[in-house]
Amino acid sequence: MSAVREQPPEGRYGRSAEERTDRRLRITGAVLGAGLLGLVTWIGYGYISSQTLSGEMIRFKVVSDRAIETHLEVRKDSEARGFCTVRAQSEDGAEVGRADFRFDQRSDRVDEVVTLRTTARATAVELVGCESDT
Repeated sequence: MSAVREQPPEGRYGRSAEERTDRRLRITGAVLGAGLLGLVTWIGYGYISSQTLSGEMIRFKVVSDRAIETHLEVRKDSEARGFCTVRAQSEDGAEVGRADFRFDQRSDRVDEVVTLRTTARATAVELVGCESDT
């Protein structure tokens, strides 16, 4: 009589080495993914919370060959003080006007129409950016 070795039924006596490795890789990937998500959230929150003044140009209107009116909406901390820079360009792309407009009101949202003087007729207006003094 020869001895015949029988294989135990698969899955009956625990997980195989491959299954344990796959599980470890999934757990490691989930932990690293959660860590990366936390890092991105932390960096994004730090960037947003450091900006105490932000603005948006709603519309502009060419008043004459020497002036434009720009409607700005500024969001800020109510105690924050700062300015927004607006520039105007002519049809050929040359800068024909640039000015800083102050926003020192004790309000967290300011809607204001400002007038920018130009050296020639402006066809495009851009809000360059806003900066806080604090």
